[in-house]
Amino acid sequence: MSQENGKVFLVGSGPGDPELLTLKAHRLIKSSDVIVCDQLPGKEILDSIPEGIEKIDAGKYAGNHKMSQDEINQVLVKKAKEGKTVVRLKGGDPYIFGRGGEEAGELVKAGIDFEVVPGITSAIAVPAYAGIPLTHRDHASMVTFITGHENPTKDESSLDWKYLANFTGTIVILMGVKRLGQNMEQLIKYGKNPETPVAIIEKGTHSDQKVTVGKLKNIGEIAENRNIKPPAITVIGDVVKLRQILGVNEQMY
Repeated sequence: MSQENGKVFLVGSGPGDPELLTLKAHRLIKSSDVIVCDQLPGKEILDSIPEGIEKIDAGKYAGNHKMSQDEINQVLVKKAKEGKTVVRLKGGDPYIFGRGGEEAGELVKAGIDFEVVPGITSAIAVPAYAGIPLTHRDHASMVTFITGHENPTKDESSLDWKYLANFTGTIVILMGVKRLGQNMEQLIKYGKNPETPVAIIEKGTHSDQKVTVGKLKNIGEIAENRNIKPPAITVIGDVVKLRQILGVNEQMY
């Protein structure tokens, strides 16, 4: 008699603060057979995984990828075919620059039942913790999210820098520390005001969160001087000015 397949849950763990984990995510973390995770959920959430649950580290650390994306996909399918309940624990939200769509596609191909459990994306939570509302009636009526780290195998960028330079709302860049200077140069090249305020938020929502504020023309140099490292989120636009008023519970950098 053949064994029935299990089920895979693509779970967003939120931006890092364990109190921002959803109730459903918490329940699944405690009740699954296998958890495939990386470092992004943060130490507190990862340390809360009960003993007895198989934990597979699929982390992508600088210069050291424990598993390729293909290997992660294969593990999800393999464990589900063993009849297990599998949680693919991801930082933020699985479908916001989290490759959750790719993993879901592989599960569909393999005939594996799956469910997406949304998480609070760092794109909105991290600026909020730093005292920066992404929209405000007096400053920005639109917001756009972009990745600062596109697929390196693509022949050319999918980002429309000319459009972004003329975008009047707030721009949020995820995973863009390494290419920060180049990205700022592209915006200036296509006409964005070099005086536009910019904030970089490191380790957002964690106790050691740090915020660096500058302008489009100098934030790359400031970031380099302060040795800013990922994970970090970049916010570009006039809403950054509101941090002076609303970032009351945070040290200014």
